[in-house]
Amino acid sequence: MNWGIFFRIMTCIMVMVIFLYAYISKQNSITELRLQIPSISKELQMVTQENIRLQFEIDQFESPAYLMELAENPEFSHLKYPLIDEIITIEVDE
Repeated sequence: MNWGIFFRIMTCIMVMVIFLYAYISKQNSITELRLQIPSISKELQMVTQENIRLQFEIDQFESPAYLMELAENPEFSHLKYPLIDEIITIEVDE
């Protein structure tokens, strides 16, 4: 057998092995990412629900009825309504 042909065949086999290893490695990383999708999706859903809950609490806190209730408390008795002369408006050109 000719040594030149033997080395060419071995070189081709080695190149094929390297490409196959790289391909399998890439497939493994893709599979790992696919396995993470359900847990990330569940986490996203939990965060979305928490945002909805917090927005509801903010809306309740900013409701006029609650703010009027707070105004009647003695700890906020030092606050007063501003006079029309004290209100400053800034007009923004858009």
